[in-house]
Amino acid sequence: MTNEQIADQFSLLSKLMDIHGENSFKSKSYSIAAYNIEKLPMQATDMSHAELFSMKGIGDSTGKKIIELINTGRFPALEEIIANTPPGILDMLQLKGLGPKKIAVIWKELAIESIGELEYACNENRLVTLKGFGEKTQDAILQNIAYLKQNEGFFLWAEAERLSNTLIEVLQAAFPAHQLAVTGEVRRQMETVGAIDFITTISKEELDRHFSSMEGVEMTAGDAVIIKMPYHPILRFHITDSAGFYKQLLLTSGSDDFVTTFTTAYAIPESPASEEEIFSANKLQFIPPALRETAGILTKAAENAIPSLIKKSDIRGIIHSHSTWSDGMYSIEQMAVAARDQGFEYLVISDHSQAAFYANGLKPDRIAAQHIEVDALNAKLAPFKIFKSIEADILNDGSLDYSSEVLATFDLVIASVHSNLKMSEEKAMARVMGAITNPYTTILGHPTGRLLLSRKGYPLDHKAIIDACAANNVVIEINAHPRRLDIDWRWIAYAIEKGVLLSIDPDAHSIAGYNDVYYGAMVAQKGGLTAKQNLSSYTLAEFEAFLVSNRQKKVSIS
Repeated sequence: MTNEQIADQFSLLSKLMDIHGENSFKSKSYSIAAYNIEKLPMQATDMSHAELFSMKGIGDSTGKKIIELINTGRFPALEEIIANTPPGILDMLQLKGLGPKKIAVIWKELAIESIGELEYACNENRLVTLKGFGEKTQDAILQNIAYLKQNEGFFLWAEAERLSNTLIEVLQAAFPAHQLAVTGEVRRQMETVGAIDFITTISKEELDRHFSSMEGVEMTAGDAVIIKMPYHPILRFHITDSAGFYKQLLLTSGSDDFVTTFTTAYAIPESPASEEEIFSANKLQFIPPALRETAGILTKAAENAIPSLIKKSDIRGIIHSHSTWSDGMYSIEQMAVAARDQGFEYLVISDHSQAAFYANGLKPDRIAAQHIEVDALNAKLAPFKIFKSIEADILNDGSLDYSSEVLATFDLVIASVHSNLKMSEEKAMARVMGAITNPYTTILGHPTGRLLLSRKGYPLDHKAIIDACAANNVVIEINAHPRRLDIDWRWIAYAIEKGVLLSIDPDAHSIAGYNDVYYGAMVAQKGGLTAKQNLSSYTLAEFEAFLVSNRQKKVSIS
């Protein structure tokens, strides 16, 4: 089990206790435990008992429960309360904005025990009469039900990729003589996926024998072997022979538009030895799977115009990170030393601003103290460099969270929206545009505020935003957290066309968060991003020169 999965169990227990009206102190303790587990510096499964029990926020009781979960997969306290909870109540917890206390009211006062019943009650206008509810809350619940239905059965690419890599390793060990490869949406690096597809020469009978003994597995066979496991994406195995392996790999790893156009305009050789052979036989540049979304990429391949796409190894610095000065897990020095030891040339510390009181955001006096610490660390760690930054909240009126005098003390400013996310497009545009035109904004952070499969994000006119960033020399962040991946990759090409620089940033709240630049690079590939067009791929000298040049341009504009 991952830390996230263990934390989810503790969090769920806390919420269910609140729904049932149990001891609030005990419920809160489980919620705090969930937070601490998620923030552990390494996977609990890789820690010794002594290491686990020594972690901040992990006491004797919590530690024992974690160990039991890891060893047995069981959490008796959670199992007991789930047994006494209608399944539909658990489903309601997936709805954003509907916390345990509101669910308790809905359940106990209206006897509603499923999302279907809740949707019906909302359509019948029944919730507006409940204390703590109203027409806006009712409308929001309906919108969230619609969003949940739309995304039901989907998983984050990061989760699907980890599972697919594990399955490849296990199956290749079990069937060493057979060919096996991931294909479909996972291979195309889609940010969310509904299934994990494989191409394989393993027979249906062999797959059946391998999976049938596993608990909770359902299998069906038709054109493909489909395997369903609880809490996992659907696994779909497309069976082929060795001669047709690479042909089928190509045909299953592109969108319908791409595959239809390719098979109409081009021929596939008999028994190709690789995908590269198929492209070269048609005088086409090899098209990376991430770009096989539209037929238009075939024109670029014919013109040999596909650039070398960005890779994780192209990231030279960590931009957008948090320390213990706000809500990060490690000190600035610990974050810097880890970045240096991982081969990065610089670190941009961008703790939260004062409006983010919930994240211990920095007031001006603390900013001054932090900058003294950064200066001392830069003298100690040179030639590695730490840059003074802030993730400044974009306030409701579009202004940033500090005066110009305070903003001028930073090397760069990342401007982000964190509060009051439920906005009309008109309001969201005015707010974000205000930040873009602020002469101190260097980077527009996670532009839409979306959380994949959980929150759509506020509506924006992306073209207008990108045009404004081009006019005001503002970099657009590709937030690399696998739940964000924001800006959407579908707008990267337009940003490149307009000459806007992008920046793959991990938004790291811990050292482990640095690894998220991988997900940022993978999704950036889908937009055709190169290292040259990515700010965090700049060397230290290039980054320093950029900051000087960028500030000079902004001064001339303002």
